[in-house]
Amino acid sequence: MQNHLTDNRPEWDPYFMEIARVVRKRSTCLRRHVGAVIVKDRRILATGYNGAPTGIAHCAETGCLREQLGVPSGERHELCRGIHAEQNAIVQAAYLGVSIAGSTLYCTNQPCILCAKMIINAGVRRVVIEEGYPDEAAARMLSEAGILTERMPAGQAEETGKNAK
Repeated sequence: MQNHLTDNRPEWDPYFMEIARVVRKRSTCLRRHVGAVIVKDRRILATGYNGAPTGIAHCAETGCLREQLGVPSGERHELCRGIHAEQNAIVQAAYLGVSIAGSTLYCTNQPCILCAKMIINAGVRRVVIEEGYPDEAAARMLSEAGILTERMPAGQAEETGKNAK
């Protein structure tokens, strides 16, 4: 006999990706809204979204230098006043003294090369993304480090869930 209360529950990956989608709603970036959730043993350890650091004026107030200079997506990250969602999630965990070694990072976009380096050194073992990002070097680096990266396209997220690690 099936339990009607549990029949419609999402699998773990779609569940955590949906939370990442909600987190990205806090983004203050003018170009792209990104959300990230770090999970271990099916428990949320930290979240992050992209935007200016705490206490710093948001891009909506100052404008986007990368946009003004016509810098393509995936290039010249050092010009951006914002911090990426993955970086914010990793920093939040560090700030709170929470180890993310062995965790899974859910992100609405593929990490850039800077985030990939942080993900590797933070001990994240798996990355689940929804959308791509124009940074092939990041994908190669994650692969070289042995970090499993899986894509969950937005249209298929509800039907392709796997258990989070």
